[in-house]
Amino acid sequence: MNTTSQTKPTIVLVHGAFADSSSWNGVIERLEHDGYQVVAPANPLRGLAGDAAYLNSYLRSVEGPIVLAGHSYGGAVISQAAVSVPNVKALVYIAAFIPEAGESALELSNKFPGSTLGETLNPVPFPLPGGKTGSDLYIRADKFHGQFAADVPETTARLMAATQRPVAASALEEKATDAAWKTTPSYSLTATDDHNIPPAAQRFMAKRANAHTVEIEASHAVTVSQPGAVAILIEQAAQILTD
Repeated sequence: MNTTSQTKPTIVLVHGAFADSSSWNGVIERLEHDGYQVVAPANPLRGLAGDAAYLNSYLRSVEGPIVLAGHSYGGAVISQAAVSVPNVKALVYIAAFIPEAGESALELSNKFPGSTLGETLNPVPFPLPGGKTGSDLYIRADKFHGQFAADVPETTARLMAATQRPVAASALEEKATDAAWKTTPSYSLTATDDHNIPPAAQRFMAKRANAHTVEIEASHAVTVSQPGAVAILIEQAAQILTD
């Protein structure tokens, strides 16, 4: 019989760029089946400091222990957001950035060869306060399946491409100011067929963070293609709080 959700941590899931909270649906189904309370708040994807502050405010509304998981750029967000939230007891990085203070997602992605993301992007200008202009990045629809979600059925990938949330280019260039993984137990899943964040970069960051690490043969969209493996790792992180 499953333990009641009151005795288990709340699982907070944070999506990354070119995705939305629905990318966690398969993971959520499995975690809820196993008795966990799960929430997947929206990640604004506007800028690292602002996105982290937004998530930090949400985390402060959650009572009891939290296991905080981030996919892709969401890893950078959780690393910064969790620093001043003492009830975040574990961090889980799913094909994600794990930056040190002073590093940006773009810098880490370019640290090792293998990312083909840049050549698939379609920049779209958007207005900023004061009359300035920013640049939103989308993955081109005709490139989305192969670039982001090669191991996802084509029909699903088409829907993901149509509903993708863009990330401001400046968010990927913004340097982290905090690194919660230095003081919080961390777990990492490396997607070995990832074309967004090179697997070598994922391994480098996970080793540096002293994270418990698993490797899965999967695309960057591992939360969609391999939700069972993702849920298992998150539950491993949660188990240390209930043993």
